[in-house]
Amino acid sequence: MSRTLAGHTALSLAVGLIGAGLATIAGLPAAPLIGAAITTSAAAWAGATLAVDTRVRDVGFLIIGLSLGSGFQADILEKAGSWVLSLAILCLSIFATLMIGKWLMQSLAKADRETATLASAPGTMSMAIAMAVEGRGDATRVTVIQSMRLLMLTAILPLALVGTDASMADAAPQPSIDWLHLCLLALAGWVCASLIKRTGFPAALLVGGMAISALAHVFGLVHGTPHPWLQFVGYCLIGSVIGSRFSGITLAAIRREAGSTALIVAVAAIVSAIFALCVSVITQLPIGQIWVAFAPGGVEAMAAIGLAMGFDPAYVAVHHLARISFLTLCLPLVLKR
Repeated sequence: MSRTLAGHTALSLAVGLIGAGLATIAGLPAAPLIGAAITTSAAAWAGATLAVDTRVRDVGFLIIGLSLGSGFQADILEKAGSWVLSLAILCLSIFATLMIGKWLMQSLAKADRETATLASAPGTMSMAIAMAVEGRGDATRVTVIQSMRLLMLTAILPLALVGTDASMADAAPQPSIDWLHLCLLALAGWVCASLIKRTGFPAALLVGGMAISALAHVFGLVHGTPHPWLQFVGYCLIGSVIGSRFSGITLAAIRREAGSTALIVAVAAIVSAIFALCVSVITQLPIGQIWVAFAPGGVEAMAAIGLAMGFDPAYVAVHHLARISFLTLCLPLVLKR
């Protein structure tokens, strides 16, 4: 890590930690994630040069992945069988969000077809921005809208879920995994993530950590979750990563795309909420849990929100991984139309 990058990373984490602390004191839901994301975004908008080294970022992803895996129990296969309908409706929700957003961006925001498609993609932000940078649509416009979408959903969704039929307060506290087993899980998760990275699948550290932790919990090799303060660090890191994405994006660009961003976020939130309500009525699962699982934010942020809010981490994680997989296949096909 160069001295410059180390300095930017240290500044990003310091700003994020301050925000996480203030949000925790204020008693906000998913406080470290929301607080870190908002303060680092504000600092970036104010002109601070922020960045989080990928190796540091990956530590946060791994921590959250290990925490998510602790929600997988021996009855996971029985549970997963009841999720088939929910996963099918999720795919319909994703396609509806993408097509409605694309149509509105072209009709109201006067975006070209490729820009409208990539800006409306409900997730896989890195993939959408990468495609735009490679010459598919307006890269600046896609970057601003996708970054603002993730920040707004991260900040607003936990607040909207307060008072729903499942919450962190209802969840029984779990013991902390002892340090030896935690280190072994982290090492195995890192190795698993290295293999996943070769496939090009997003969020490799989160998926790798979750997969190893899930297997260990399902087979009864370990019990409990990573220490609460370690999870706090993971949330803070992810929030800082979200906010640091705005470094180099001018306020003028953000103001210019404010209307388009509000449009995309509203479409994404409303469509996902409608489909989540349908699933809740059919399956009797908690509406809050389903909405987090259907919400079109980044898999790391949405999985972290579900974990922080006390929802079933296995349900949330499986649905977001399915969303990424569906979009990875669907987005290039929609672009070709």
